[in-house]
Amino acid sequence: MNVTVVGAGLAGCEAAWQLAERGVSVELVEQKPARRTPAQTSDGLCELVCSNSMRGAALVNAVGLLKEEMRRAGSLVMTCAEIAKVPAGGALAVDRDRFSAEVERRVRGHAKIRVVSEIVTRVPDASPERPVVLATGPLTGDELTADLGEIVGAEHLAYYDAIAPIVAADSIDWGKVFRQSRWGKGGDDDGARDAAALGDEAYVNCPMTEAEYEAFVDAILAAEKVVPRAFEEARYFEGCLPIEVMAERGRQTLAFGPMKPVGLTDPKTGRRPHAVVQLRTEDAAMTAYNLVGFQTRMTYPEQVRVFRMIPGLEAAEIQRFGSVHRNTFVDAPAVLGELCELRARPGVHLAGQITGVEGYVESAGSGLLVGLLLARRLRGEPIVAPPPTTALGGLLTHVSRPQPSFQPSNITWACIAPHPNRKLKKRDRYAAMAERAVADLGRWLSAVGVTA
Repeated sequence: MNVTVVGAGLAGCEAAWQLAERGVSVELVEQKPARRTPAQTSDGLCELVCSNSMRGAALVNAVGLLKEEMRRAGSLVMTCAEIAKVPAGGALAVDRDRFSAEVERRVRGHAKIRVVSEIVTRVPDASPERPVVLATGPLTGDELTADLGEIVGAEHLAYYDAIAPIVAADSIDWGKVFRQSRWGKGGDDDGARDAAALGDEAYVNCPMTEAEYEAFVDAILAAEKVVPRAFEEARYFEGCLPIEVMAERGRQTLAFGPMKPVGLTDPKTGRRPHAVVQLRTEDAAMTAYNLVGFQTRMTYPEQVRVFRMIPGLEAAEIQRFGSVHRNTFVDAPAVLGELCELRARPGVHLAGQITGVEGYVESAGSGLLVGLLLARRLRGEPIVAPPPTTALGGLLTHVSRPQPSFQPSNITWACIAPHPNRKLKKRDRYAAMAERAVADLGRWLSAVGVTA
């Protein structure tokens, strides 16, 4: 049994480790030291290029739950992160150099892993019997990206992601917003109906007066922005411009763009608002909503300040912040099947950020799942996916759930099956979901032969 893994970052190293630990011989292909991406500064494996933080550690955080599940599943990345961790309050942060060195030591020392330095410019030949895992990350090389685009179709591949913020449903002031589709008849606004039953009325509208809109535009223009890195040219798609770019083009640009009120009537006034911010449900249980068209380069603290100016979002809990940055990823629900295998090229599997997961932990979690389950397939064992009640299952839910416009995402509670008791307060509900997840994970680990 042999597998080629391309890319020795978080996803690639984790996938290679999971395969090797189950007796599969792995050729781990890494382009360093011959070539680095524009974001890389060292030749080490599993380099953390942006931050040294792996985010919140508490189980009431979705990413904290994901980390705990990965530890229990025997994650290489989590093991090395614990060894290299540094004080960071309620978060898990690591000494980047020590972390990279520890991963590299273990990977290079594994009898079943052979590390090869090679620049890969096309998707390697593969078959179900001799599979390939592409784990080349968000800055996949131009040649390899072009070849992947030929396989999946250019319309299913993106080079920049424009991510809209997500807010928790129970942090919305439902008394200030209303459900209504454009040119529709309206809908109830209790925030508790099923998304499938609502159809187009799954949109929630936050109405603004002219004065509120003008103040909002002023705040966007004045807000501190994240400065693009040298390799991130400001190549925005006209269809998904950052809101600050639209605001800079004219004070009414947003009101004629994502904030246009056309076809909407506020049931409280009987009139069309001057402008609206539309929220679209993020999951079937309607536990979270994204701000439609609100991709932005504002810094995270500024997003909290500015978005809380929106009527109904004064106390909004932002589960995912908006962003615009260079990132190569596929339209996963359209092109990937079981085990993140390309439907158009059986035997080629994707792992990590190229699948549309976002973040260090999520990338490693994706690699863990692909490696663990691919090993089972190669050994002729049944594929048993993690339950949707778990954070690991939530990663698969995200990359398989059809969306009007697929965008990368961190793990959020909206990716995980909701708790049946929706009357629980938010923190209690998250705690209950985490407790359920850990129990369900234990049963899944037993089913796939992982022992603590």
